[in-house]
Amino acid sequence: MPKLIVLPHVELCPEGTVIDAKPGATICNTLLDNHIEMEHACDQVCACTTCHVIVREGYQSLSPAQENEEDMLDKAWGLEPLSRLSCQAVIADKDLVIEIPKYSINMAKEGKR
Repeated sequence: MPKLIVLPHVELCPEGTVIDAKPGATICNTLLDNHIEMEHACDQVCACTTCHVIVREGYQSLSPAQENEEDMLDKAWGLEPLSRLSCQAVIADKDLVIEIPKYSINMAKEGKR
């Protein structure tokens, strides 16, 4: 079973953690199932950027990002080449190391003007 290694985040996971991850599950659902209250303002339909994570290790093992995810990621705070929306990133069979950015932008709310 792959491991999801979460780097420390001041509010959501101050000491970091290691989670047994189920292949086929999303990173977001895995975090939520393990009591890490990852924000997901759009109810995981790829319409905001609140669940943005940076995959520090294991990026290539994830399901490829679809065009709608890439379009949303362009609006994420702190975007990096290894960024993903955790609601869209499906875990395979490799360990992952993720970082939850310090800030997020709620595109479901703030993106509408």
